[in-house]
Amino acid sequence: MIVLTEVIDHHSPNFHSYTSAYTLALTADERTRSRLRYEAIEGEMLQLQLPRGTVLHNGDLLVTASKDKCVKVIAKPEPIITVKANSPLDLLRAAYHLGNRHVPLEVKPTYLRLAPDSVLEDMLKHLGLELVQETAPFQPESGAYGHSH
Repeated sequence: MIVLTEVIDHHSPNFHSYTSAYTLALTADERTRSRLRYEAIEGEMLQLQLPRGTVLHNGDLLVTASKDKCVKVIAKPEPIITVKANSPLDLLRAAYHLGNRHVPLEVKPTYLRLAPDSVLEDMLKHLGLELVQETAPFQPESGAYGHSH
């Protein structure tokens, strides 16, 4: 089993000096867990022992303590709802209401994405927004303050 203890994000100056031998596909929720076992796409068992509170992002690299093995994290496609609006103001209004509910939310210039939730879907439909059920990588905002309530 490969034990991964450090994250190298794409902003790190030495990011390009690593070559990943394995790929780890994780959902948005799984990318918030720092102490679990997973199986790489290639079949190798991986143990995450990352600092508490670590949030992984699509494209991050994970390395062993000796830095001799490297794993690339990818955002695993998962069921999501994509929200589209007729105007930027309508999309902004939807983001405001979803933010008040503290749900994980992916924010882009032309759409929002969230995990399926029938109550929120009804609210968004009531606001006149278009909802599309998809299976796609979900990359919610990490949060402005890096903590939870």
